[in-house]
Amino acid sequence: MLLGTVLVLLLFGGAGAASAHAALKATDPEDGTVLKSAPRDITLTFTESVGLLDDSFRVLDPDGKRLKVTDAGHGAGGSDTASVSLPGKLAQGTYTVAWRVVSADSHPVSGAFTFSVGKPSPATVVVDTGPTENPATESLFNMGRYLAYLAVALLVGTAVFLLACRPPEPSRLRRLLWAGWGTLLGSTVFLLVLRAPYESGAGPASAFSLKAFERTLTTRPGEALLVRLALLLVGYFFVVRLLRLGESRLPRVWQAAGGTLAVGLVLTWASAEHASAGIQVPVAMTSAVLHVLAMAVWLGGLAALLTTLYRASSQIPAAVVARFSRLAFVSVTVLVATGVYQSWRGLGSWGAVTGTTYGHLLVFKLLAVTGLLAAARLSRQWTGRLMTVGAQVESESVVRERVPEPVGGPPAASDAEREPAAPGGASPAYRRGLRRSVLAEVAVGVVVLVLSTVLSGTLPGRAQAEAAEAGPATGGLPAASLTEVPFAVGGATGRVQVTLDPGRTGDNSVQAIVYAADGGLATVPELRLSFTLPAKQIGPIDAELKDKGGYWGTNDLTLPLAGDWRMKATIRVSDIDQVSVTKTVRIVR
Repeated sequence: MLLGTVLVLLLFGGAGAASAHAALKATDPEDGTVLKSAPRDITLTFTESVGLLDDSFRVLDPDGKRLKVTDAGHGAGGSDTASVSLPGKLAQGTYTVAWRVVSADSHPVSGAFTFSVGKPSPATVVVDTGPTENPATESLFNMGRYLAYLAVALLVGTAVFLLACRPPEPSRLRRLLWAGWGTLLGSTVFLLVLRAPYESGAGPASAFSLKAFERTLTTRPGEALLVRLALLLVGYFFVVRLLRLGESRLPRVWQAAGGTLAVGLVLTWASAEHASAGIQVPVAMTSAVLHVLAMAVWLGGLAALLTTLYRASSQIPAAVVARFSRLAFVSVTVLVATGVYQSWRGLGSWGAVTGTTYGHLLVFKLLAVTGLLAAARLSRQWTGRLMTVGAQVESESVVRERVPEPVGGPPAASDAEREPAAPGGASPAYRRGLRRSVLAEVAVGVVVLVLSTVLSGTLPGRAQAEAAEAGPATGGLPAASLTEVPFAVGGATGRVQVTLDPGRTGDNSVQAIVYAADGGLATVPELRLSFTLPAKQIGPIDAELKDKGGYWGTNDLTLPLAGDWRMKATIRVSDIDQVSVTKTVRIVR
């Protein structure tokens, strides 16, 4: 049952697209701007530090041809910027800049924007600006991440359970311990091989490129995976020593070594994900390490306890369960404290709870944790009953041993009658109840683990808010459509520059900028856009533009079919003067 739950969550949990964590705050030149002279450099500013790829920038001229630019580097603003230099002379027209970088927390992010030199091009050239996300690579990489989190919980949690709870027959946990170590080793190699195509958006076959693999080894995520591999190889000897001890205690030197290995393993996550970027990095790193360790001790320990309850040849002593109960209480306390801090750091405001995907996932995780705490409370109740019954039976056994056989009285109790109700000192009914509650705890715990992994692949609410404050500078998909709409009404002349991003079927964002006759920005009291597809008798669809302060825009325009759409722009320049202009916009699949 548990294995089936894990497999379903692993298969379907990775089906959705992962969201990167660095959001674009600003571009220089600004998106959609018209420049009198060609810029010397292009600079992007993000909400956090980013890593650069060999192909981080693709700049396309008005004819759709790729320009030769310098290698990408960080700008004067530091590691949260990306910059590239352009050729000395640029022809008049509209240029498309497609970019792709890697967030400090190891997730790739890409987008595009346009700028014009002299005046915009009369028509938009639709070109292939490179891959965005390869579904096969993304799904495989996410599955590897899920397995790695599950494996570190099994490895660390089982080892701590053996050391702290001292269960009888520790050999029963041999397979569980080796499964955690082997799965973590395999998933780490798997992630290391897939790292290059995951960053570049290429297919899984490109993982066999030696050049791409060498580049991975020089990046921070690649280095973290290499360190994890080295720690796992050292951890092999610790696991062997732990299993050879049997029921005796491990020397303190070895216990300290094991603790150091566990912290080191968890640091390979903290150094390459959310905690390594943003605000309060030292505190966030410490919190992340404690959070993952507490999760591993609790959930991995639950798996070890469940295995012991079902596979032990004799009933386990109540003291073993009591020790784990105390250990779990400490783990939950650490989880709550660090979880509250990480939630605050990721959300930034109460509005992000309901207004962002990160906030929604956090609510689901909170509900799952509540269920987990309810199951844990039930387990503690069964543990209390188990210890009470065990103590009663032990007391009765001692009394029976001290009472002499009566002379001439009734026959003494038989040996069978002197035995406790169940081996280990507790009723089988209580143990069955404990098994069920622990099984429920493990099942809900797996859900929490999967939600935690998904959260680590979702744009935090704080970063989303920072990007939103930057306005329309955040680029969209590479094939953005740019259309110029000239107008003249009531003695006023000008043009409206309309950008549909990505200019494809489905959801599009709209950015409409009004320019006066002299090329400067103009302010109008009202601007409306509607779209009609005559060939399919669809429309008009109102874009419902809103004044964003300097431009009109929306992120909620849905164009369901490809084809030549008629875009009707209605510009009102005064209480009585307005004009409507129709342009044809090509929407592709």
